[in-house]
Amino acid sequence: MKYQVLKTVGAIALSLTLSQIANAKDENIEVTPIQDVTHQELAAIYVLSEICPSQVSDQKQFEVGYKKLVTEYLSKEKDPVAALNLLSKQSSFKSILDEAKADAKKAGDAKNKAICEDVATYNN
Repeated sequence: MKYQVLKTVGAIALSLTLSQIANAKDENIEVTPIQDVTHQELAAIYVLSEICPSQVSDQKQFEVGYKKLVTEYLSKEKDPVAALNLLSKQSSFKSILDEAKADAKKAGDAKNKAICEDVATYNN
C-alpha cells in the first residue's frame, strides 16, 4: 500500500513536470526542490488534504496517515503539515498546485477515493 501511494504521487508529479516543461519554453520557471522533493510531489500531496476528507469514512485515520506521508517528504521540518500548508499559500506555488488539482480532477472520483483510502491506512 505504501508503494501504491508513493507510486501515485510520483505519477502525478511526473505528469505535472512534463506538462510544466512543455509549457515552459522560454519562461524562467523557478523550481526549488525541498530536500530533493519536487514541488510537483508536494502539490500532489497537498491536494490530497483537500479532496480526501469527503472521500474517507474515518477522518482521524486519514489525518494520521496524511501526517505520516507529509512527514516522510518533509522530514526536516519541525511541523511538516504546517510547512506544506504555508507553501500552498505562496504565489510561486499556485500554478503547480493548480495543475495538481486539475490532475486530481481528471483522475476521477473512483481513483481519488482509492488513493485517499490508501493514505488513511498509511499509518498501519
